[in-house]
Amino acid sequence: MVQFIIKRLFYGFLVLIGVITVVFLLFNVLPGDPARMMLGQRADKESVDIINKDLGRDKPLFTQFIMYLNDLSPLSIHNVTDKNSSIYLDSKKYSYLKLFPVSSNKVLVVKFPYLRRSYITKRKVSDIISKTLPATALLAFSAMLFGSFFGILLGIISAIKKNSWVDKFSLVFAIFGMSLPSYFVGLIIAWVFGFLLFKYTGLNNEGSLFYFDDFGERHLMLKNLILPAITLGLRPLALIIQLMRSSLLEVMSQDYIRTATAKGLSFYKVVTKHALKNALNPVVTAISGWFAGLMAGAVFVEIIFNWRGIGFEVVDALNNNDLPVVMGTTLIFAVVFVLINIAVDIIYGLLDPRVRVS
Repeated sequence: MVQFIIKRLFYGFLVLIGVITVVFLLFNVLPGDPARMMLGQRADKESVDIINKDLGRDKPLFTQFIMYLNDLSPLSIHNVTDKNSSIYLDSKKYSYLKLFPVSSNKVLVVKFPYLRRSYITKRKVSDIISKTLPATALLAFSAMLFGSFFGILLGIISAIKKNSWVDKFSLVFAIFGMSLPSYFVGLIIAWVFGFLLFKYTGLNNEGSLFYFDDFGERHLMLKNLILPAITLGLRPLALIIQLMRSSLLEVMSQDYIRTATAKGLSFYKVVTKHALKNALNPVVTAISGWFAGLMAGAVFVEIIFNWRGIGFEVVDALNNNDLPVVMGTTLIFAVVFVLINIAVDIIYGLLDPRVRVS
């Protein structure tokens, strides 16, 4: 089992290296001068050169990539004496702990990854992400909880009541849910429930998790989560309905289910004690994959409902060509995908020993 976990961690590490390389190359071939963006178009050449030197853009592309890897790596080597060095251990950039020296002027440190600074706000990208990521994670979790609960419930009912009106309605709903994009559904839901029916629902068609009054006091507004969570959860809901229905129907046709029925067990016990736990395996896989996808796919939903999460920051950064913010959020999404996939692989390895030999 240990060897299996190490192998999965190694594969995940390779994926992250590939993502980092692609992200770095893509955003470094885009037109535009970050120094001009930070200082304004009227900045003098000397100031522009200073900013480009601080960002390392005066060096060859390969050297910039090595510097970028050094910034991202939790274990890295830094210069402690030369402030002009591109790997100088600047306490304003890094939160670190020195381990041991590797030369007369360089040390090995363990640190939080440094994702650079925003070109526009000058804030650390890690600070921006740490402030906005919890809101997006809460939105994705709520959407996944909504989609999983009602998707599994409707899928079970559809399988048990096969070819009934409930089954047909669920399948039609699932087809519409999969075919309609989230941003279109979000506009309809925001208009209907947040505008036309506002006096009945009391739900706002826009708003964040917290509201600040005129006195600067923060108030929790959980009701603002309802509409965006439903919007974001409709697609996984539709998928889970279809997947749960087909999986349960397949399991119900197995020999051991017929044997359990022949022993005189009630239909309820056959479904809950024998069929359901086996039918849930592919559904659990889909749920784990969809959760990571929802975090990355929340961008349009956050814009529609003015939900101040990481997706909102990504769109704002794209509009302003704020590349460090876009690069940092892309890497965070990649890390979330990799960690969830590794966790699912490990859980499967624990539940089914046959997975470990693959």
